[in-house]
Amino acid sequence: MGEPVTDEPTVRRRVVVVAFGVIGVAGLAWGLRTEPGSAEFYASTLALALVWLIGGLLSGPMSLGWEIRDGTRRRPVVSAIVAGAALAAVFVAGALVVKHIPALDDRVEGVLDYARDGAWAIVLLLTIANGIAEEVFFRGAVQPALPVRIQLPGSVLIYAVMTLATGNVMLAFAAVLLGVLVGIQRRSTCGVLAPILTHVTWSLLMFVALPLVFR
Repeated sequence: MGEPVTDEPTVRRRVVVVAFGVIGVAGLAWGLRTEPGSAEFYASTLALALVWLIGGLLSGPMSLGWEIRDGTRRRPVVSAIVAGAALAAVFVAGALVVKHIPALDDRVEGVLDYARDGAWAIVLLLTIANGIAEEVFFRGAVQPALPVRIQLPGSVLIYAVMTLATGNVMLAFAAVLLGVLVGIQRRSTCGVLAPILTHVTWSLLMFVALPLVFR
């Protein structure tokens, strides 16, 4: 994961993406149908993170990526964290509206139950692990496995459709917005570091902020 690598799709990437994608969808459907705070929930969430991570790493080489600032090539750390925070602010603003729409409020509450009823430290660690693993798979493997001209929209669509396996339309909507942002970062930096940092930053802020909005 050092120097930038080609984004040309390969047979290996496509085979791995399809195989681990099928396993991942099954894991998603299982995970958010378990009892919040149960051992089964923790096990399924950890297993899903491992599926995404292993699938991404087996798909082929990937780079952490670079950005050019003031004529200097550097890792996209600060900009990615700021982007994640900005996206979180947008979601919090949207949550203030959603909480007054019963049909949507119920969907968000259903997700928050997993944070409220579980051991917060374990849920927090699993949230971080899944954020990293999802980016390794969806941006590190899925995006470059697609034809070059449709890599961004195709990866966003696949990410959203697979998230629908949870049965929660609000999670799928979040996947679209997040997917667009990290997909652009993946394309512009030619790596997965920026998507990972943005995703984790966004997830952590959502973990803290949403329970306050919907309490």
